[in-house]
Amino acid sequence: MTSKEHKKHSKLTRPATGNFGRNEWAIVGAPCDDIKLLAERIISALSPKYKCAYADAAHDDEAGQPAGRLASGAVLEYTNHTDFHQFNTSKGQNRTDILQQFANADLVLANGNHHTAKAQVVVIQQSKKASLQKRVAQLTNVALFLLADADDVFDFVKEAIPNWQQIPIYRIEDTDKIINFLQTKMQQVKPALNGLVLAGGKSIRMGQDKGAFKWHGKEQRYYLADLLKQHCDEVFISCRSEQLSEIAVGYNTLPDTFIDLGPYGAILSAFRAQPDSAWLVVACDLPLLDAQTLSHLIANRDTSAIATTYKSDFDGFPEPLITIWEPKSYAVLLAFLAQGYSCPRKVLINSETTILEPLNAGVLTNVNTPEDFEKIKLQIQKITAST
Repeated sequence: MTSKEHKKHSKLTRPATGNFGRNEWAIVGAPCDDIKLLAERIISALSPKYKCAYADAAHDDEAGQPAGRLASGAVLEYTNHTDFHQFNTSKGQNRTDILQQFANADLVLANGNHHTAKAQVVVIQQSKKASLQKRVAQLTNVALFLLADADDVFDFVKEAIPNWQQIPIYRIEDTDKIINFLQTKMQQVKPALNGLVLAGGKSIRMGQDKGAFKWHGKEQRYYLADLLKQHCDEVFISCRSEQLSEIAVGYNTLPDTFIDLGPYGAILSAFRAQPDSAWLVVACDLPLLDAQTLSHLIANRDTSAIATTYKSDFDGFPEPLITIWEPKSYAVLLAFLAQGYSCPRKVLINSETTILEPLNAGVLTNVNTPEDFEKIKLQIQKITAST
């Protein structure tokens, strides 16, 4: 007999995804061809800024036998076309499979005649009135009404949605209004930005805790946390579990739950705690980092990329430890880890990343050895003396 006190699984915070992604709308109440055309108009307008995706089902004119090698028994076939890439699979897709495929999409539109989604765009069209009435239970979170050949929302829809009068109503041909509405929605759901100071390293090369250096009158981990508080919703100091008692009262801590992975584990631990937030990650060994550099990074944040970062002055590669990691990067980081990689820079290099030029040369210089320490100490003294 299993004890009622027994917990079979660890309690995890799950990302706020629907059937396809975080931001998804099912278009329902119109013929499939009209839904496709509306989706094309929306995607064409929004794709320059957001990664858009579309979900549908095969229709009678598209039905056929399994493609290519699938007919011979293959489970997967990949075709590298000139302008796009195509995967065909014989495997049934469960929700987890689908979420992985759509993980990079910022906005997903679905044909509501075949799929449900977290939110709905309801078309009011006489020819589809009976069909919509059959699907009225799917109208759980209506965001927008679009009048096609009707002058008002159907009575049965009003009865099913008590707050229907508070929902915007446009004509289906009002493309600009529809686009503006969805753009506003996307701006409203921009992931919150948290700050994470990486202070859990063992500082083996330095020989002493780099987070405890007082470059600017206080320990560096607190200096950076205070700096991030000016820009972020919440700020945490990342540390090992045995360091928790060392952190001063008044500073949030986030101990590693992915152990022995260095900064990679700290970033994953942050996403494990809050998977729907973006994380501005800063290493504690950047003594020249200033508010201007942080402000520039945030002002140029690209939420459609997995991350926004700076190019290193030293080698020209992206600098992973002063980076805004978007929520969509969580799945990417886990995928790289599953393949045996735990280098955040490798993830940035091999993923869609927005890379900025540093505003000031040397501002991203890090300190790893006693020799580095002496050089930066003299540099900071010169800067202080000149101000």
